[in-house]
Amino acid sequence: MEITAVRSSRLRLPSSVGRTSASIVQLPTENKRLSGFFALMKPRVMLLAVFTALVGFLLAPRHPDLLLGFIALLAIAMGAGAAGVLNMWYDADIDRVMSRTAMRPIPRGTVSRGEALALGLVLAACSVAVLALTANLEAAGLLAFAIFFYVVVYTIWLKRCTPQNIVIGGAAGALPPAIGWAAATGEIGLEPIILFLIVFLWTPPHFWALALNRSDEYARAGIPMLPVVAGRTATTRQILIYSILLVPISVLPSVLGFAGVIYGATAVICGAIFVALAWRLHRSMATNRVAANRLFAFSIFYLFALFAALLASSGNRLSDPLAAHAVPRAAGSATAEFLPHIAQAAGHPAGISKSISADEA
Repeated sequence: MEITAVRSSRLRLPSSVGRTSASIVQLPTENKRLSGFFALMKPRVMLLAVFTALVGFLLAPRHPDLLLGFIALLAIAMGAGAAGVLNMWYDADIDRVMSRTAMRPIPRGTVSRGEALALGLVLAACSVAVLALTANLEAAGLLAFAIFFYVVVYTIWLKRCTPQNIVIGGAAGALPPAIGWAAATGEIGLEPIILFLIVFLWTPPHFWALALNRSDEYARAGIPMLPVVAGRTATTRQILIYSILLVPISVLPSVLGFAGVIYGATAVICGAIFVALAWRLHRSMATNRVAANRLFAFSIFYLFALFAALLASSGNRLSDPLAAHAVPRAAGSATAEFLPHIAQAAGHPAGISKSISADEA
């Protein structure tokens, strides 16, 4: 009888212990789902959109209240995240067959397609509404158009039917600087159009450099990316053409006076490196994957360097409104900090490419 009682007491556990064990098991699962929802928003791409929007916002000649400006940028981040979520919702079928995207939340089963669709639609609606309330209808309309263009025109229509998908679809990713400008001013001028053109011309060589080494995956998924349809030689030729066109457009902010000489020097130096890497890629052998990886990695630093120099220019304009078109002194230090990292990235691209390529469209 005593032995039986001892055994029974050993088998009985307090109910609180069971609840604690269940919560320990449940906690990692909940954290995994939360990180999955966050990953759906393509955080690195979202960061780039917010950064370029911030530059457009600060370059504008007038600004709303600081708090309202912060909320407006948060709304732009939500809109960029919504576009990423809806892109992953629609592309879940092809993400499963590509090694670059197979670990995204929907293919892994962390988040369902229905949940992704609901999250994307809610984020899109909230971002446009918040921007309309905190900034103006012009900025909200541009944000709504950017989301629509990226999801419907690029993701649903162009991506699966034409090799020019990234060229036309790149317009959506080039709009954040114009949205930031419109959020500050309620209108669109020459300056945001030039910023739009810089990102627009940057997008094809940036993405095609990534696609060159992934052409077999795109072919397996049935996506007519330019390397799949036209081959490597034609793709590298197009990369070189866009890279050359990018240089004079990137210098225009300095020429037209809304960025200083230091920015102009940054644009020329970085543009020369960009063209040199594109030329090296064009002349490289078909089996050489390093040249494409190097251009892809440098292209990321290139865009950040240009917009960082513009951001440094905007610092002087904010501190001294009467010197809106003066040569920015702060840009020198920003450029000096960026250029060594750019040179290093051009020589060691592997880490950068791996960290950001999974977030690309």
